[in-house]
Amino acid sequence: MRAVTRMLFVVSGALVAAAAAFGATTPSGGPLRIFGTAGNGAAGTIVVTGAIGDYGKTLKMDKNGKANPNGNCVEITLKKGTFEVNATTLNATMAKARGTFAPATCSFSVTGSAPTTLFNGTGLYKGISGTVRITINFAGVGPRYASGTHKGECVKSNNNGPLLAQYGSVIGTGTVTFS
Repeated sequence: MRAVTRMLFVVSGALVAAAAAFGATTPSGGPLRIFGTAGNGAAGTIVVTGAIGDYGKTLKMDKNGKANPNGNCVEITLKKGTFEVNATTLNATMAKARGTFAPATCSFSVTGSAPTTLFNGTGLYKGISGTVRITINFAGVGPRYASGTHKGECVKSNNNGPLLAQYGSVIGTGTVTFS
């Protein structure tokens, strides 16, 4: 009986080790969904489901890899690897987007959508490529002037001004492959 019990422990240990090793293989590709935060800074959070099941951080960068909230490249750092997103078309779409502004409440919202491409994977995402259509929703409420000649009017902002509250979401759907 002891020999059988010992053998079961050995076999169970081998199965667990094999499962862990096989769990670290490159994903097979396929459809995926992206859910993230959007805001006025360069950094954010992200969850990826489907062909990639992972989560982590985002960082908007310029072409030289330096953090930049207006950058056209987004580095996605997940628990099992990294990849980059070319967001040039998305940023151009958002720059031209006509949102809604309600002067009576100093509130606004804007939405834009465009395709992005994935590339430059590391770790489990080495060899990644694909296209993901990203939609950004952003809304906020701004303050009013408390005094002066503009008292009671909405404070005019240039995307870096003070907001009382803001909400931003990044949602994407697409397909990835791995070479």
